[in-house]
Amino acid sequence: MLALLAAVATACGGGGGGGGGGADGGVGASADPGPSRSGVGDPYFPQSGNGGYDVAHYDLDLAYDPGPHHLAGTATVTARATEDLPALNLDLEGLDVERVAVDGKPARFRRDGQELTVRPRTAIRRDDTFRVTVRYSGAPVTVTDPDGSEEGWLRTADGAVALGQPTGSMAWFPGNHHPSDKATYRLTLTVPKALRAVSNGEPEGEETRGDRRIQRWRVSEPMASYLAVAAIGRYDVHRSRTARGLPVYSAVDPDQKDASRPALDRLPEVLEWAERRFGPYPFSSAGVIVERPGDAGYALETQNRPVFPGAPDTGLLVHEIAHQWYGNSVGPESWRDMWLNEGFATYAEWLWREEHGGDSAQQTFDALYAGTYFADEASNEAVWAFPPARPPGPAQISGAPVYQRGAMVLHKIRQTVGDDAFDALLRGWARENRHGTVSTADFTAYVEKQAPDEDFDPVWSEWLHGTGRPAQP
Repeated sequence: MLALLAAVATACGGGGGGGGGGADGGVGASADPGPSRSGVGDPYFPQSGNGGYDVAHYDLDLAYDPGPHHLAGTATVTARATEDLPALNLDLEGLDVERVAVDGKPARFRRDGQELTVRPRTAIRRDDTFRVTVRYSGAPVTVTDPDGSEEGWLRTADGAVALGQPTGSMAWFPGNHHPSDKATYRLTLTVPKALRAVSNGEPEGEETRGDRRIQRWRVSEPMASYLAVAAIGRYDVHRSRTARGLPVYSAVDPDQKDASRPALDRLPEVLEWAERRFGPYPFSSAGVIVERPGDAGYALETQNRPVFPGAPDTGLLVHEIAHQWYGNSVGPESWRDMWLNEGFATYAEWLWREEHGGDSAQQTFDALYAGTYFADEASNEAVWAFPPARPPGPAQISGAPVYQRGAMVLHKIRQTVGDDAFDALLRGWARENRHGTVSTADFTAYVEKQAPDEDFDPVWSEWLHGTGRPAQP
């Protein structure tokens, strides 16, 4: 993610609340279905995600009408139980649940805030694969995060764009909404015929039925739910292929068509450059979604197809494309590990500038350390507000240290091991953790394993975990 309205993104944060107030529903609703663990214990969003199962696939069938702002959906969640489950929880913010079934049989359910607790007729046994189908509808909500940014279902002038970082995806489909649980997806989006519906992955065809357009999308590689997107509106669609044959599908608001052309023209070049630096592109297609300025307060690295509110410049395009490797394919184990997303994507911008006639990475590092990088003193001081690996709370998980100081950690590693070893480290980290999730501890262990003769203790203690500005650059 990267904010467009400031030099450093602040557009991630909390989610929470709402949606049912403990109401019971379903066949023979019980007073208390007796849930298994709700929440996976994330240090910043402890109610996000759920224990006891691992999702393999989401099948989402959604119909949206912008006029009355009404969403109707059927979500089928296929998962494997990691423990015996007399009941299980799904995250769902707002929306009215009409019916729940487990393996085709009606199930009891209960709402309590963002928790949808489901009790199947018979307990699910450990290692069993099961399917939960939830039918729901209503006016999807916008979630305001602790840092003041908005996510979830965002209404636009001609439709909507649904964004999920960190918790907004639960505003439009029920699921295990934590980055540690990735899954494949199939999305069917029904909208008024005059509009288009764009999502992640590859298009699987479209049709019109009366005054409705139906578009289908398939995501074959694992994806964290916060990276899912549904963009509904009037778009100019551009289809192409890169030199090596990678399909590119981009959707641009007509008002942004001319302003977006320079960045779109460079998209194949950026993808090819990133493959040289980071290794093979990790997904089956690429592209962008360009909305109007103001449709969201930030750009977001939604998988395959990042979203931009207004035409991006090249640096922002590089940032969000780099996330396809670092953040999307190699995902964070928890929201504490956000610097592994944003520090890498920010450093990708430094590398691009270094190789395309701009400042070297060393010059950028020196300017940040000296406090001259940003035009105002407050932004320069914000870089040292907290350690990148230890944001003080959910409102800070996208603060300046996560981006800029996170990139500085990578530059210190580069200084320690040299350019060739650093390049190999970037590619190896992406290759060995492809489509997985990682923690900060995983990364530091990986670096030390790749360069066992080097001393990284000052890098970790002063730059990654230390408070304030280190004494020496």
